[in-house]
Order: sequence, then C-alpha cells, then structure tokens
Amino acid sequence: MTTTFGKGCHLHLIDGSSFIFRAYHALPPLTRKSDGVPIGAVAGFCNMLYRYIEGNTGSDAPTHVAVIFDKGSHTFRNDLYDLYKANRDEMPEDLRPQIPLTRRATEAFNIACKELEGYEADDIIGTLACQARDAGGRVTIISSDKDLMQLVGDGVEMLDAMKNRLIDVDGVHEKFGVAPNRVVDVQALAGDSVDNVPGAPGIGIKTAALLINEYGDLDSLLERAEEIKQPKRRQTLIDHADQIRLSRKLVQLDCETPLDFTLDDLEVKDPDPEVLMPFLAEMEFRTLTKRIADQIGVDAPEIKQPEKADDTPVAPNPAITAPFDAANYECVKDPGALDTWIAKIRERGYVAIDTETTGLNEMTADLVGISLSVEPGSACYIPLIHKKGDADDLFGSDALEDGQIPLDEALEALKPVLEDASVLKIGQNMKYDAKIFARYGVDVAPIDDTMLISYAQHAGIHGHGMDTLSERYLDHTPIPIKPLLGSGKSARTFDRVPLSDATPYAAEDADITLRLWQVLKPELHREKVTTVYETLERPLVPVLAKMEMDGIKVDRQTLSRMSSAFAQKMAGLEAEIHELAGEKFNVGSPSQVGEVLFDKMGLEGGKRGKNGKYSTPADVLEDLATLHDMPARILDWRQLSKLKSTYTDALQEHINPDTGRVHTSYSIAGASTGRLASTDPNLQNIPVRSEEGRRIREAFVAEDGNVLLSLDYSQIELRILAHIADIPELKQAFADGLDIHAMTASEMFNVPMEEMTPDIRRRAKAINFGVIYGISGFGLARNLRIPRSEAQGFIDRYFERFPGIRDYMDATKGFAKEHGYVQTLFGRRIHTPEINARGPKAGFAQRAAINAPIQGTAADIIRRAMIRMPAAIAHLPARMLLQVHDELLFEVPEGSVDQTIDVARSVMEEAADPAVRLDVPLVVDAGRGANWAEAH
Repeated sequence: MTTTFGKGCHLHLIDGSSFIFRAYHALPPLTRKSDGVPIGAVAGFCNMLYRYIEGNTGSDAPTHVAVIFDKGSHTFRNDLYDLYKANRDEMPEDLRPQIPLTRRATEAFNIACKELEGYEADDIIGTLACQARDAGGRVTIISSDKDLMQLVGDGVEMLDAMKNRLIDVDGVHEKFGVAPNRVVDVQALAGDSVDNVPGAPGIGIKTAALLINEYGDLDSLLERAEEIKQPKRRQTLIDHADQIRLSRKLVQLDCETPLDFTLDDLEVKDPDPEVLMPFLAEMEFRTLTKRIADQIGVDAPEIKQPEKADDTPVAPNPAITAPFDAANYECVKDPGALDTWIAKIRERGYVAIDTETTGLNEMTADLVGISLSVEPGSACYIPLIHKKGDADDLFGSDALEDGQIPLDEALEALKPVLEDASVLKIGQNMKYDAKIFARYGVDVAPIDDTMLISYAQHAGIHGHGMDTLSERYLDHTPIPIKPLLGSGKSARTFDRVPLSDATPYAAEDADITLRLWQVLKPELHREKVTTVYETLERPLVPVLAKMEMDGIKVDRQTLSRMSSAFAQKMAGLEAEIHELAGEKFNVGSPSQVGEVLFDKMGLEGGKRGKNGKYSTPADVLEDLATLHDMPARILDWRQLSKLKSTYTDALQEHINPDTGRVHTSYSIAGASTGRLASTDPNLQNIPVRSEEGRRIREAFVAEDGNVLLSLDYSQIELRILAHIADIPELKQAFADGLDIHAMTASEMFNVPMEEMTPDIRRRAKAINFGVIYGISGFGLARNLRIPRSEAQGFIDRYFERFPGIRDYMDATKGFAKEHGYVQTLFGRRIHTPEINARGPKAGFAQRAAINAPIQGTAADIIRRAMIRMPAAIAHLPARMLLQVHDELLFEVPEGSVDQTIDVARSVMEEAADPAVRLDVPLVVDAGRGANWAEAH
C-alpha cells in the first residue's frame, strides 16, 4: 500500500556510482563461466545491496529508498565549461558492460533505480533531498562524495558506508571549515582537480574557508576583494573573479532537476523472489543465491555447473558452499577432545592451523591459543592461557579461565603431528605461526601458505590478507578483531578475551584458511604458476623465519652517540638557516618553510596544496638550492632529522632486551615484483648515498670473535637488461668484465676509454640506471642538474646506440596491454591492471611494466640464492642475517670467512641455473668487517 511521503518518513538515497566503483575495485576480474561476460563489479554490487538491506531493519529503517545513477557523461555543466571532468580516466573496458547489469541488479532487489539524461546523480540526489526535507521527512545520503555535503542539515545527513560514519553539520564543518550552506563558496574558490573545476589559483580549502568566514559569502568576498591585505591573494581574486563564479556554477547542485517520478514512487518494498532469484542465477552467483534463498525461505534455483571435458558436471566446492556457523566451532578444553582432533588430522593428512598471540611481534608475543580445521565449516580453538577478566577490572587477575589444557601439555600432544612430514600444515602468513611455534620448540613442517598461493597468482591485482581473500573468494566477511580487543584505555590483549568470544573468532580463522587453500591451490596449475610458488615462495618461508629469529647485533651506545652528534649538527644548521632567513621559524614545518621561501624571500616555484599551505618536498627544495643557500641547508637539516628519528633513535627501541639484537620482519608478498620488504624496523631503506647515512651501518656489529660478511650482486639489473633486451654491446662488455658505465659513456659520447672522466662516467651511469626505470628527460635533467633538452638528447642518443632497449620496452608494453601482466624469466607474473588507463596513470603503469621483468627477475635470483644458501653453508659456522636489495649479510667466525665467501659467492653467482641460462655472467662482490659499514 502506497503512503504519501511526509513527516515520519525516512528517505535513503544511495550514490550508485560510488557503490559500483567500490565493488569493481574490491573484487578480482571475475567472468561468467557460461559466456565470459565480466561480472566482478556486479557481484560486489549485489553483495553490497544485500548487506544494505540486511543492515537496515528496525525502528530507524528507511521508509523510502532509491539508488541514483549517472546517465551518460555529458551534462549541462559541460555546456558551461567544456573542460569539466575532462581529465578523468576512461572507464575500464571490463567495467563498461557491467554498468547496465548493476541497474538490473537494483531493480531485481526491488529498489527504485533512477537516472536522468543531462544531469548528474548528485543533482537528482539534491532535488530529492530538498523535496523530502520540505515535506517534513528525514534524509540519509549514502555516499562519501564531498559535493553532496552542501545538502547536510535540517534533517539531511550523510553516511560514509566505507567508514560506517555519519556526516552531520559538524562533520561538514570539520571537512570544509564552514557550514553546509557555504560549502559551495569554498569549493568555488578552492576548485577541484578531480572534476577539473578551476577555482582560484593558489587557494586551497583552508584559505577559502578563512576568507568565506571573514567576508560572509562568496559574492561579498569578490565585491570587497580590494580590501584583502595579502597582495598576491588580493590580485588572484580580482583577476580570476569570473573563473571563480563559473566554478560556483559547476559545483552548485541543481536542486530543481525536472524529475519524472515522485517521492511516493520510492517506497521500500521487499524483494520479489520470482524476480531476484532468476537474476542471481543468470549471473551465476551460487553462494549469494543460496544465502538469500535461505534467508527469505525459498528454494534456490539450480545454476548449471560448468562441465568437464567428459561432459560430467563439476561438483559444488564445499569450501564455498559450506555455511559459516559458529555453532560448528568447538572449544577444546580437555586432552581427550584434543586427541580426537589429532586423530582427525592424521586421518585427513592435512590441517589448517592458526595461532592467537598477545601481540604482533613474533619475538616477544606469547602464544594464547591454537585453532585447527580439517574440513570446511568445522574447526576448533584450543585456548591455552586465557585469563579471567581484564587486567584493570576490579576482579581481573592473571588467574587462568577454567577449562584450558596446560600450554606445555597441549604442545607436547601437538608437536608430533605438527612436525610429521606426512601431514601438511596450512596457514595464512605461515611464517608468523612458524616463528611462534619455533620459540616453543616446535618445528612446523611441511607447510602451505594461502597468502603466498594468492600472491603467486594475483600479484599486482589485490592484497593477500585473510580478510581480503575471504571476501573475494569465499564471499564472506570474517569476524573483526577490533571489537574483541577494544581501543584506547579499554584495549586488551587476546589472552583477556573471554572464551565465548575468542572461540568463534579464532576457529573461523582456521576454517577460512582451509577453504582458501581448497579454492586457490588448484588454481596454481591452471594459472601456470605452480613452479613459482613451489620454488620461489613456499621454500623461502623457513629461510626467512630463521634469519628473522637470529637477528643482528646492534650497538646501542654507537646509536646514542650518533643521535647526539646529529642533534648538535641539526642545531647548528638551524641557527644558520635562521640567519639566512633573517628570522626564527620552525624548520620542521613545511608550511612555515614555504612561507619564508616564497612569501618573505620571494623565490619562485611555490605551490599551495588543497589545504592552502605551501608544499616544500625535496624536489622543490633541490630546484631552489641552485638559487639560494637556505634550501640546501634545509635539505641537510631534514636528512639529519630523518636519520635521527627513523634510525638512531628508533633503532634503540627495536633492540630485543633478551637477545641484544634487532629482529626485522620480511614481507614476502609485499611488492608485486617479488622484492622483499623489511619492517619493524625497516633495514632496507637505510640511506647509503650520504656519509651520515652510511655511518648508521657502523652500529650493526658482529659478536665477539666474528665478522660481518657482505656479498652483493654487481649491477644485476643491468646484466638482466642486457640478457632480456639482447643488447650485444652490453653482453660483450659484461662478458669481458669491463666497466659498464665507462663503456656506455664511450659508446654514447665517442670518448675513448683511456680519456674517460668521472663526470662523463657519472652521466652514463645515471642514464644506464635511469633507462631501466623509464626515466624521462625531465627526471634525468633533475638528477644531472643539466637542461632538460640536453638530458632528453642523452636519452635519445642512448636508444639510437642501443636500439634493442627500445624494442624491449615496446614489446613489453604491448604484451602487458594484451595479457594484463608481464613475466620474469622464472615465470613470476606481475599483473598490470592500470596498463590501459589514460592520463598520468598510463605513464606510471607503462614504466612499471617495463621495469617489472627486470626488477622481478633480480628478485627471483636472490630468492633462489637465499633458498639454496642454508644447505650450502650447513657445514660452516656461518649465519645468513639480512637481505637488503641485492645484498646478503652473514655473520661468520673470523677463521671461516674465506671459505664462506667461496661457498656463498658460488651459490649466488649460479642462482639462475639451471632454470635460466643467462647470456651474461652474474658477479658477486664480497666485503668483510667488524660492522656492516666496513663490510659493505
């Protein structure tokens, strides 16, 4: 029965474009098996609509709802300003055919679906919001679009669904610095780079808000622009008044859009199963179809399974179809129940395993409990040290909750099966769990890792964390951890979480891990990346785990002395900077630096950000350093400040009190190219180009009687480039052991080798490495401090001299555009989802695609060396401690250095064989010393 919209009614307006793009980027490229039509965005969109419906029941549920879409790209704003939204990227090709399907999905869920030619969705939303407000109803706009914030107030609010945060009048003021009715004025001044709204040059949101708050509104501001005290700001407003007024027209919503429907047409209706079920079945959404059918009490329609080659149907995968039900999760509280699970594991031959701990640092966190799963939908949690209540509760204590197996007893029972070579242990980020168990004397092996299985298949497409993988491949959102642990003063560790809450959370982790393994592991073969996973990913886990646990000794006193020295030098630089400026200011404040450089000193090149403040990044200061001494001193001060805060101060906090060593953690699945990332602390980004940066490595020392040994690949990426691009001159130079940079300089600049100067060689080196990373003439000009035309001439001459490099680049870009990925020599796939984009993203994506096979192959080679190294040096008293880019660092007794160098160098130089026979030799340089600086 239709009711007239009025007081007591609540209208929800959903920004359809926002939902679509969130859905598109949230799921991998999925296609309908029956015909290959892309449906990833449609799947995500349907899930979002279903969750929206499920989450909006009760007393505050909407009475009316509509999803509002854009129709076409040309609106009345393009007639006002033909460059409006001109810089937006083209819609991805695989998204285009999904747009009409999202309209059909909205209608299938029986939700009003509205759009209007010549108007944006925001105009329709604005018109409906104003109509509903005038009729006495409430409005909730489900979007995070800042343009819609001008509507907030008087019964209209916004909901940022991504952050689950309501945006009211205070929220708008926090964002724009003004009330909602003045948002348009601020936007007109600040402009919008996304929509290509010009605004007033050099005026950002904060400055715009200050002006509007001072003068009341935009018209008053422009009329009284002559009164503004700041000369530059005054002239900007006078010169660009017409442009600012045009910008206001572009950002102002048309709240009188002519609609061919009324609010009454938007009344909430229940989905019609006879419409919704066939649509979901047509899309082949098996899991969602079954879930919704169960929820509304109807039979799910049969969705024809894809057929095997012999025409027999493929059985449904229980990893996807089995329901997630916490009632099926068991809390194991006695040895008998644990024995039953151990028997299940031995019968099955594999088990998904997960650990719960008191923190994220594997070297200091305590083991709280263990979860296990051997079949989808069934899992258990074995609590070990859960305590009664919170530590700061009146009744909180360190006494354990009842019904827990003693930790030692549980590990003694589990140890044989966890170490059994005939039982596969499956984990998500297994390195973490392996290190936890190792600290308790359990060597978990053999292993599979769902994070790495996903990484081998989908590097560059999406993340590989459990929540991401579960939502993408199981259509399931895991139980969140934050509500269990709390935040702020009420935060607690997992050992304080009650077993009633801990069990479903922990057991579900094991259940999800097992399901992901069953879904993703078979795809390795289909994607032809089994070898990558088996030879480059999985075997690296125990190698890195041992390196991280061994750690490296760091001398706290050396760091402390460096911190003091840096502080003194910074103070001296600060005094020098103040003298050059003629006033004192906060050197650590980029905005104050900008005001001094650009306003007071009048240097050119100042640009304000969206907040209205000057931006003074390093490249800007480097350009200014050629004009004035002060920017150079500021760069020196910043470098020292970063070294002090990031390294000499912070590293002291990372020294483990029990071992006296620093234990970094390596991320295997961080970079799409296969390069490892170091965190907590990051030891791969310690600067080496400056004297002060190199000195930090002096604090990394060997134990008494030992030395540190560094083995570093020499110019490995240039060697790989010579092989991949088939450059005869470079290959011959490497084969002859020539100085490759001098040879390049001689080839390019027609300078005989015996007449080579350091400056000419430096230029050739910059070009050699710059070409690998797709450097532009502008970038090379900045690096070499030469005119852009001269730099571009160097690059053009380089390609003329080595045409094979240009051929390689063109071929690689073509391959990436056709296949959506590039490959290393060892078969690693690095996906390039932005390769067909337009605008600035295109250039970045193309450079990344060109570099990826080179950098990725180098990463694969050092991985292969690391994997082989433990067996090779097993007979030596040597430990591999760190991997930093192309370098491996060892700790070795003084008497075993030469033997270790011979063995390790052989492993590294032969790491590519026999999988790949390189046309150039790999060369490894070795160094030794009492500390890392001496060794390197």
